[in-house]
Amino acid sequence: MSTAKGIVILTGANGGLGSAIVKQLADSKFASFHTVYTVRDANRTPELVPDAAHDVVSLDLTDLDNVRQVAKDINARVSAGKIPPIRALILNAGFQDFGKQSWTKQGLDTTFATNHLDHWLLTLLLLKSMDKVTGRIVVLGSQSHDPHDPRNKSGRAFVDPKYQTIVTDADRFHAIAKGAWSPATEDAGFRGGYRRYGAAKLFQTMMQHELQARLDADPDPNLHKLCVVGVDPGPMATGMQRLAPWVIRVLFFKVVFPMMAYLSPSRAFLNSTSRAAGDVLGSGEGSAEEEEEEGAALPKDGYFQNGVPMETSEESRDGAKRALVWRETVKLTGLKEGETALVNWK
Repeated sequence: MSTAKGIVILTGANGGLGSAIVKQLADSKFASFHTVYTVRDANRTPELVPDAAHDVVSLDLTDLDNVRQVAKDINARVSAGKIPPIRALILNAGFQDFGKQSWTKQGLDTTFATNHLDHWLLTLLLLKSMDKVTGRIVVLGSQSHDPHDPRNKSGRAFVDPKYQTIVTDADRFHAIAKGAWSPATEDAGFRGGYRRYGAAKLFQTMMQHELQARLDADPDPNLHKLCVVGVDPGPMATGMQRLAPWVIRVLFFKVVFPMMAYLSPSRAFLNSTSRAAGDVLGSGEGSAEEEEEEGAALPKDGYFQNGVPMETSEESRDGAKRALVWRETVKLTGLKEGETALVNWK
């Protein structure tokens, strides 16, 4: 039987931000927790060596079957008491193709699958193992989810009016899912890839809002205290740029942006992975007052950047559009009765 206070699950633990989160976990409130680090291939991450305090698990967020298997294994271990319930599920893993579009074995756009679909399925499956009193789900957001965010102006990815509204109907959703919306065949550069990334991040932000609403309304009172929050880490130099052209990967992120950040250290131009990791862990922890006061309400469905509350895009807050995206996501994942603790999952 496990004696740890709870579990922290971190997806993308070997990426730039993921590695920074791993380093800070030991100095956070989660120091005494069991941690589960998920990476694409556990055999290729020698720096993350499994021990009694944590596991390293291979999780392929382009493969729905693998997501199901990983979730099944974690749920079984929690149910058997081998590891405690999940205190924080941090959906950190991400992918941006920078124009090098690719597809999963299920025929879905890799950007869509990695950032939204498979994370959505993982979350719904793991609700069975969440700590029902203090459990939190942390969603990593992005300014790209909002075509009207002023920070997106310089990239000019959303200048064309046809890209300023992302969700219109089910056909549009499935076009994005299959990579037929803003495809590389029409725009093979950074902008096409950024739009696909932004659409996936919009769906992920919609998941945050919609999941919290469904948890709050669920007939199972054990789910009512679960808290879903979003964190926009801001622009950072990480492994996310590995597919970017040299100008973006090296000149912008390693020369221009750091210089601008030095001259104006407000995180407006470039955030450090260390500071962003602190923001993510802070959102996963909750305040000391909340944890000390039994039954205190957790701050639900907040979205933060640099620790400051922000409002997400108008589309992400549209209830009808959120319901549409949720419904079509259920269809793509093939979620079935009994696979999730959420009663109102359809």
